Amino acid sequence: MNDFFISGIQQVGVGTVDMRKSWDWYIDMFNIDIKILEDDTVAERMLPYTGNQPQKRHACIAVNLQGGGGLEIWQYSERTPVPVAFDIAVGDLGIFAAKIKCRNVKAFHAYASSKWPDCGAISALPDGTPCLYIRDLYGNCLQVVEQSDIYIEQRCLTGGVAGAVIGVTDMNASVRFYREVLGYEQVIYDETGRFDDWQIMPGSGEQYRRVLLKDPSKPKGPLSEIMPKGSIELVQALDRTPRKIYEGRYWGDPGFIQICFDITNMKKLGEFCASKGHPFTVDSCPDNEVFDMGDASGHFTYIEDPDGTLIEFVETHKIPVIKKLGWFIDLINRKREKPLPKFLFRAMGLVSREKISKSDN
Repeated sequence: MNDFFISGIQQVGVGTVDMRKSWDWYIDMFNIDIKILEDDTVAERMLPYTGNQPQKRHACIAVNLQGGGGLEIWQYSERTPVPVAFDIAVGDLGIFAAKIKCRNVKAFHAYASSKWPDCGAISALPDGTPCLYIRDLYGNCLQVVEQSDIYIEQRCLTGGVAGAVIGVTDMNASVRFYREVLGYEQVIYDETGRFDDWQIMPGSGEQYRRVLLKDPSKPKGPLSEIMPKGSIELVQALDRTPRKIYEGRYWGDPGFIQICFDITNMKKLGEFCASKGHPFTVDSCPDNEVFDMGDASGHFTYIEDPDGTLIEFVETHKIPVIKKLGWFIDLINRKREKPLPKFLFRAMGLVSREKISKSDN
């Protein structure tokens, strides 16, 4: 039995050229409006992915109280972000779509299509689950997927991040990685062919193999109920050689940067990942120090999947409940398996629907 555990998807990173506009769009479209932390400092520990130079950036993590992972909306402060130089197609390598949970896809389609032009038609995943695709204001593709569970009722149609759709070159190797390293052991479907649900994306008429994975185990951890593990959908292009979405670009450039998991016992997780051939490529606290992340603190690390897609792990030490009152949650000195009570997140919801603060850029 492992001495660590992965609680769930904490967030998916979204690089942007204007984080205020992106923040407003994600609030308006998906009610991802509860700010967990904001950080406007220099990223000094990501040198392998930032040209071996520290880079100043402005980042904000926000969630939807109806449940699901958050979004880390991210913008370089002093460097001009470099957009991808081609139209991202189905199966290109990396995260080419983030999954957003939705209680009623039909109702969401009526809402979204009435106010946003880049909203696709209602379709279905290979297992019959209703879905649709929508692009944000900078072209990032979101798969809105029907899912009925609600953490805290907010009377809105959508929740937070329910997973990611990731392009791969070798399906068997990638399934083995996400199963053995991250615990996504259950295969929901494994289908090969052409699929109608991708009509909004380039390459939709080609042949693909796609596999949807879930973790069947009962989640545990302080954030496991609001941020469950969701699903990982892997897609392999069969008719062409896929392109790497972040080839020649930096971590934090526009697009889906990484998928991040909330974990407990980083040291043991590191030993486990190394034993599987995927050692940490970044470690924020190599000497077990505490890493300050603006309003929160913790320990973050990165590994890569077989195609170089970035996987982030965060062991959260402290998060704010009501910052103005100095009310923070210390997650280290409590039973780590036990989920946090809902009243703490209700309290966050009373005060955390804030605009992003002003910065120099």
